[in-house]
Amino acid sequence: MAPQSDSKKPAAERGGKHGIVDARVVKALGHPVRVQALTILNERIASPNEISKELGQTVGHVSYHIKVLRECECIELVDTAPRRGAMEHYYRATARAFLDVSDWMAVPASVRPGLSGSLLQTVLEDASAALTTGTFDEREDRHLSWTPMIVDEQGWGELTKSLGETLERVFGIQAASAERLAKADAAGIPVSVSLAGYETPTTEEKRATPKKD
Repeated sequence: MAPQSDSKKPAAERGGKHGIVDARVVKALGHPVRVQALTILNERIASPNEISKELGQTVGHVSYHIKVLRECECIELVDTAPRRGAMEHYYRATARAFLDVSDWMAVPASVRPGLSGSLLQTVLEDASAALTTGTFDEREDRHLSWTPMIVDEQGWGELTKSLGETLERVFGIQAASAERLAKADAAGIPVSVSLAGYETPTTEEKRATPKKD
């Protein structure tokens, strides 16, 4: 993806620093299909028909969520073309599916579980697809880790700061790669990077929680 104009920059670079989260982005991230569609449209221009085939969803279902994304001003129409007697519409993203720490703090507590669940579902489905197709372990230097630990309040702050800095570094790598790929007129390597740092329940809390069948 080429370097972004202000309207195409991540939320971390477009504002959201005054305790007011962009409600449009929150709504856009409120459903897994919208998260997946927005992710695709951050990578390339596509139509609802193309997105529906990639996600294994009906065109009508995807079109509804594309309509919501457009109403949220997270995507924009860039082209139309006649296809089999109908007009196919092509969109691209205007906002990344991303909330930084200050944005997240401004999200109402009642809304956070839904957003987290939506994003986790997207991550799991993406990883599952990579496992099924064999791309997940195709590269010997791929990274997968799970590191449970105990930290104090200072350690928690340092950990979350480190994750944020890593994400910014990832964005920088993506931007530099996009420039090189554009010069080489190459397709590039589809990659997903997931970062997560969250408080977990204690052993006692886990035991007290009823297990789902």
